[in-house]
This record gives sequence, structure tokens and C-alpha cells, in this order.
Amino acid sequence: MQFFKKIPSLIFLTLLGTGINETYSQTSNWPQKSIRVIVPFAPGSFTDTAARVVGSEIAKRTSQTVFIENKGGAGSTLGTDTVAKANPDGYTFLVTDNSFAVSAALYDKLPYQPQKDIVQVSLLADSPAILIGRLNLPQKRLKEIVQYAQQHPNHFTFGSGGIGSSAHMAMEGFLNQNKIMMTHIPFKGIAGAVIDVAAERIDLAIGSIGSTGAYIKDGRLIGIAISSPNRHPQFPNLPTFAESGFPNYQMMYWFGMMAPAGTPIAIIEAMQQEISFAINTTKVQEVFSGAGVRPVSTTPANFSKQIKDEITIWQEVIKRADIKVNLN
Repeated sequence: MQFFKKIPSLIFLTLLGTGINETYSQTSNWPQKSIRVIVPFAPGSFTDTAARVVGSEIAKRTSQTVFIENKGGAGSTLGTDTVAKANPDGYTFLVTDNSFAVSAALYDKLPYQPQKDIVQVSLLADSPAILIGRLNLPQKRLKEIVQYAQQHPNHFTFGSGGIGSSAHMAMEGFLNQNKIMMTHIPFKGIAGAVIDVAAERIDLAIGSIGSTGAYIKDGRLIGIAISSPNRHPQFPNLPTFAESGFPNYQMMYWFGMMAPAGTPIAIIEAMQQEISFAINTTKVQEVFSGAGVRPVSTTPANFSKQIKDEITIWQEVIKRADIKVNLN
């Protein structure tokens, strides 16, 4: 009797062991085929550039093709939704930016659940925000701008890449912290806003080094403050927000890799290690340095916490600014 009672247990253990071995084999030998990385923007953005240069280095180390697929549209949510619904087998990833957290806070209804259907792998890079102004702006220092805005609500105009864009949210975050109001002028992309600041058609804008740096260096507009902890080596004369009297403003543009929920933890960790190697290669550092961004990697847990915290912050900013936008 005891012998026959043990048979089901032995069978169960054998089957369980087989499953464990198969899972271990799938993850320990990863990758065994090409990896697809979806970028939810059109080609040419820095997010796209980061995905391609990091993907190239990962391909070299793993001897597998890393295919970059651009799937822009609907404020980056189209490509993100594709990854959210992809097979979580460890061969589909997403490289995105701040827009992931912004979209989660901004849109009431998304085709995916940002904190349930997507998991974080690692950051790739981050970059400070720069507040820029037109050359003939009477107030050249940040404190002067804030003081004048406190006395004259909506006097200043600022441009962004569109309602709910990273540049829009970055400025609204600063306005929210300092309880001031300015008039928002949305453009179809941050480039349009920067051009209009240089043309002195609007007063201010905030953007990444990639979108504003050349204009500052050429003297076509003024740099007012940068959000990095210390002065940036490319702009040694540009004061930080902290130096300007606003230490709580720590907005950073970030670029990171994510994956469909359910992707094996072992593969998530393996990809995070590949990213750590890739961002320390000479090629990646040259490309990132040229764009004014800093290579950086994080653990999946830390990246996930960062996303959760950012969503909460953006929800508060959106509520205060009464930002409403429909997902098309």
C-alpha cells in the first residue's frame, strides 16, 4: 500500500523536475535567437539612437541579432502596447523614455496597464533638462524670472513639444513647485519650440541638451539653468537650478529598457547585465557623450520604483495644471 501511494508523488516530482530543467535551459542559454527591441518613436530620436547603439553592443556579446523596430504613434503608447501584449519569452523588449511615466499619469484609459503589463529592466542613460530663454529677455536669471512671474501671472510664454510632452511636463513641474503660472504654447515637437525661442517669438522653453545645446553654444538663445546636480562639462558657465536657488527641481530625462510582464526573471537579470557591459563600451560612451547624456544602469527593482514615484509626481502636476488630453 505504501509503495502505490508513493508512485503519484514520484511521478509529480519527476514532472516538476523536468519543468524546472526546461525553464533553466531556456534562461541559462539565453539568447538562442534574435532579439526584437521596439522603440515607440520614429527613427532619429535619441531614444532610437540609444536603442541602436546599445543593441549593437549586445549583439556583439551574445552573437545574436538585435533588431530595432520603430513603432511610433499615439504619444508612444502604440509601441508600448505592442510590447505589453507580446509573448514574454525574453525576446521582445521596449526602449522608451520619460513618456512612459507621463502617459501612465496623463491618460485615463490606456490599452495596457503600465504598472502591470510592463516590467522594468534597466536604465540606459539620463540627461539633465535645460531652461532656455530668448536673447532679449529682460530677466536673465532664474530667480528674477520666478519673482516676476509671481507678480505677473501668465506674463511669460513657454513652448513645448505638445500637450503632455516631456518638455511640457518638465516646465509644469517647475511651475507647480514654485506656485507660478505661465502661458503654454504647444508645438509639434520640441524643435519647434526651441526655434521660436531663438526667433524671440516666445519667452522660454525647457528641453534636453540634445535639443537645446547647439543653440546655446551658437549664442542664438540663452541658457538659464540646468537640472544636473553639478555644472555640465559642456556648459561650465551655466548654473544649476540648485545654484540658482531651486534645489528641489531635479528633473532628468531618462532612457530605459523594459519588457512584457511575465518575462523570466533570469532573462531580465541577464539583459540588465548585458546593458551594464554595453554602456561601458567605448562606442556607446562616445555616442552618449556627443549627445550630452550620461550612461547609467540600474537594477530592475530600482527602475521600477523610479517609475512608480514619477507617475505619482506627474499625477499631481497634471491635476494642478488641469491638463487634459485625449489619446488618439
